[in-house]
Amino acid sequence: MHRFRTFVQLNIKNMKRLEGNVTIITGGGKGIGFGLAQAFAQEGSNLVITGRTESRLLDAKKRLEEEYGIEVLPIVADGADESAIKNVVAKTVEKFGKITTLVNNAQVSKSGLPLVEHTREDFDLAIYSGLYAAFFYMRECFPYLKESKGSVINFASGAGLFGKLGQSSYAAAKEGIRGMSRVAAAEWGPDGVRVNVICPLAMTESLQEWKEHYPDLYAKTIQGIPLGHFADPKNDIGRVCVFLASSDAEYVTGETITLQGGSGLRP
Repeated sequence: MHRFRTFVQLNIKNMKRLEGNVTIITGGGKGIGFGLAQAFAQEGSNLVITGRTESRLLDAKKRLEEEYGIEVLPIVADGADESAIKNVVAKTVEKFGKITTLVNNAQVSKSGLPLVEHTREDFDLAIYSGLYAAFFYMRECFPYLKESKGSVINFASGAGLFGKLGQSSYAAAKEGIRGMSRVAAAEWGPDGVRVNVICPLAMTESLQEWKEHYPDLYAKTIQGIPLGHFADPKNDIGRVCVFLASSDAEYVTGETITLQGGSGLRP
């Protein structure tokens, strides 16, 4: 009896929370997106990663498959291109037969540019790469998410929540995503599809470069974070997203979760 109990305990310990799942991660070849991919792969989910640079996606595929033993489908796609998103979804279903989680992470914008200096093209860049991309992916993935009783995790930002200077177009796109996510959570709840939002403050390659160029400003920024550091994309951001995609979060939808080390305190 003792040996049987030990066998069961070992099997439970070795079980992966997302074994056999299929997760689409936009911008999954670098930065936060790659950290998310690592976290999901570690829990057994097969992946579809998208981005605009094929070489980066292929490198990410190699690293993820070698380290975690899952399957990765890399697809070059611009989120602002509706036909490209339809192609991503079609190829995902063709290869894996299902979609269980959609993570809308990718976003491009003109950061640090005052509102009055924005052009129509600058604003379009943020809206199309962020809000429209999330809309296209959500709409096209919905039939498959409905089948799998899956979930959507959309990325927003403290730029919109707290009105960060020089982030008008970025904040507009991110707050649009938050509003759309809440409506989707209400509309899709009866179908068993959950939709949640993450607002991260993570250490990325570009932030590391900024730290090296502006160490004093970095140190001042860190002082405003109660936990004293930026989030790790895999362990701090990715693990929360894994939770939201797992059965542990079956009663969580329509929520905005700020992962900002305490700097995003709000009522």
